[in-house]
Amino acid sequence: MSKTDKRSKLATVSWNVLLITAGSVICAVAVNSILIPKQFLAGGVTGLAILIHYLLPFIPLGVVYFLLNIPIFVFGWMFVGRRFFFYSISGMVIYSMAVLIPFPEIGIEDRLLNALSAGIITGIGSGILLRSLGSAGGMDILAIVLLKKYSVRLGTTSLVFNAILMLTAIARLPLEMILYTLIYIYVSAYFVNLVVTGLSQRKSVMIISSHWQEISKEIMTKLDRGVTVIHGEGGYSRKHQKILYSIIPFQEVARFKNIIRNIDPDAFVVINNTMEVMGHRVGNQPHW
Repeated sequence: MSKTDKRSKLATVSWNVLLITAGSVICAVAVNSILIPKQFLAGGVTGLAILIHYLLPFIPLGVVYFLLNIPIFVFGWMFVGRRFFFYSISGMVIYSMAVLIPFPEIGIEDRLLNALSAGIITGIGSGILLRSLGSAGGMDILAIVLLKKYSVRLGTTSLVFNAILMLTAIARLPLEMILYTLIYIYVSAYFVNLVVTGLSQRKSVMIISSHWQEISKEIMTKLDRGVTVIHGEGGYSRKHQKILYSIIPFQEVARFKNIIRNIDPDAFVVINNTMEVMGHRVGNQPHW
């Protein structure tokens, strides 16, 4: 391995460890400054660790989280990519240590504002974590294992786990706190999506126009995006038509619309959101 390759690898590792550390500390702030002082829960393995900590307060939360992750990582060894696995181990260790830091309680009295604040902080922290090549372990590893082994969707795993956790917690916490926790989980998920996919979201576009050749050329030259020409036929007119299909980043949607308007204002255009895109240059698929 050349010196350049070594430096590049070191820079990659350093950057990802920095992201994991920053995300872990931010999430730990939400846990120790809001969730635990206000007797809220959380989603995923963190929520289970907090519930056990409420029942056994003499055991530090970080220790509980670390112990819960051991069987998950053992189970996940066979199904998760090695790079993601080892980065996630470091993330799990860093997060377990971060939640041991006694961050001061945030001085907000209103419980709804506490739930919203904790959701925003956790969502940003989790999003930063997921922008790295790893995670903080917990539900991320478990969800990936179930997806690869049993084709259970990621969202389904999280929903079922959190539902069981909340039903179990009713025996320990007031129903009001459970409802505030649900608000926290929803806000957190929203901000995770915002941080992770907000700047890398892809749009799929379809264009039907008699000027398809010119539009296709402009997309490939001005936007530097590939275009697929699909042969179609009008359902009523039976007229043969060319349909253009392409994937473009969210940031280029405005430029794309201007190109279409300048060439053919009467073009039929459909723009759809995409959940995930795999492929060279335009892909935004998960790294696990």
